[in-house]
Amino acid sequence: MRTHTGEKPYKCEKCDYFCTLESSLDRHIEKHSGEKPYMCGECGYRTARKSHLSKHVRTHTGEKPYKCDLCDYSSAQKKYLDKHVAKHTGEKPYKCEDCGYRTAISANLSRHMRIHTGEKPFKCDLCDYSAAQKVALDQHKVKHTGEKPYMCGECGYRTADRANLSRHMRTHTGLRPYKCDLCDYSAARKFNLDKHVAKHTGEKHYVCGECGYRTVKKSALSVHMRTHTGEKPYKCDQCDYSTARKATFDQHVEKHTGEKPYMCGECGYRTARKSHLSKHVRTHTGEKPYKCDQCDYSSTKKKYLDKHVDKHTGEKPYKCEDCRYRTAISTNLSRHMRIHTGEKPYKCDLCDYSAAQKVALDKHVAKHTGEKPYMCGECGYRTADRANLSRHMRTHTGEKPYKCDQCNYSAAQKSDLYKHFAKHTGEKPYMCGECGYRTADRAKLSRHMRTHTGEKPYKCDLCDYSAAQKSDLYKHAAKHTNEKPYMCGECGYRTAEKATLSVHMNTHIAGKTLQV
Repeated sequence: MRTHTGEKPYKCEKCDYFCTLESSLDRHIEKHSGEKPYMCGECGYRTARKSHLSKHVRTHTGEKPYKCDLCDYSSAQKKYLDKHVAKHTGEKPYKCEDCGYRTAISANLSRHMRIHTGEKPFKCDLCDYSAAQKVALDQHKVKHTGEKPYMCGECGYRTADRANLSRHMRTHTGLRPYKCDLCDYSAARKFNLDKHVAKHTGEKHYVCGECGYRTVKKSALSVHMRTHTGEKPYKCDQCDYSTARKATFDQHVEKHTGEKPYMCGECGYRTARKSHLSKHVRTHTGEKPYKCDQCDYSSTKKKYLDKHVDKHTGEKPYKCEDCRYRTAISTNLSRHMRIHTGEKPYKCDLCDYSAAQKVALDKHVAKHTGEKPYMCGECGYRTADRANLSRHMRTHTGEKPYKCDQCNYSAAQKSDLYKHFAKHTGEKPYMCGECGYRTADRAKLSRHMRTHTGEKPYKCDLCDYSAAQKSDLYKHAAKHTNEKPYMCGECGYRTAEKATLSVHMNTHIAGKTLQV
């Protein structure tokens, strides 16, 4: 009845904590004493509760004592079995009145409601941090203690989070315990299964009360809500940087340490992140593991597959209020808006350069370091930008992966395909707010805007020259180096400018015409 009355009769004598259950009070009191008498003999993990140690030991033994009566599913913890059994009955009695979300588990509904209320009941004892979920608080506390009690017996990987260790172990075992009831798909992580199931059902039960945005992922909604609230909960301990996304925060922290432990055996490229190395290796192998269910398209990165899938649905729910631009992807709209606002949130730590897109900042930073980690195995071409290498490789393979849906045109670069599309549609979604100039090409609008602002972002390293267009800087730089990379195959004439070579080539064409 206390769940209805809100009564919390159990009170801590050392702080203002109240709770409805005596067992919850006992667990809370352990925090004050700090005692952890139960220790794991495998990895040294310590805990205040014997039951916690029993659960922990199963991460080493692989034991799954909780078994389903209706199928061969088993789990290490009872709560996971309870969730699984709900799938057999199909019952979801717990419903959110704000957005229609339903679940088989009351605790899930309680957690879900915090998305709407903004409540963060889990508070850190050592700082002013608070979280909507206990797991987030547990992860935060590790920043204070530095403790990583969970260790992999295979490779020595350590983590502060038991769930992380369980997920990590699947990289060794290959286990994919999350299985789709509608096809033979299986996944190592539950959220991957949830995303997959949404393809069958089309359900997007997480909805934003501000703008109507819908998603299949609770975490995606939480991140989306920050675009409205401006909340940036991930704060750097070493500087004043903060961000709305954990992935962005992790990348930032790597800048302080400078460590790059993961190295490519092909070209010597180094990175701070294992996932980045995996993606990089695909530039050498040509592997494209992300495959479209509706056609034969495949890609090296999941984000490219997600963009591709949107083409099948044709949906473009994200619209710019300043011009007619529409997109299927919210991050595309965020980037597009910077054309209108002039915002440049990505700032260089070594000079006063700033950029509207992270990819532009990454290219700029390479000028300071001189690093060109991406190398072509065919001709030795090196570049600071992974995307440049991918594009370069197509000059060897002749691959043209970007195909037009309306004719047989194909292109080696996505930007060329977009320009081609405009010929079919006549659409020019990019508009200048100053003079009404319209174009089908976003890069052209950016260049055009500089005629109004007078901005010259391309600066020469050897003198004080600056230019509004990158091509003009290249022409200028050739004066310092005397480099003439463009050569005529007919007579050996060399020039620093591609356009000059084109004009020169016409002299040969005209001469041949006269001879005929």
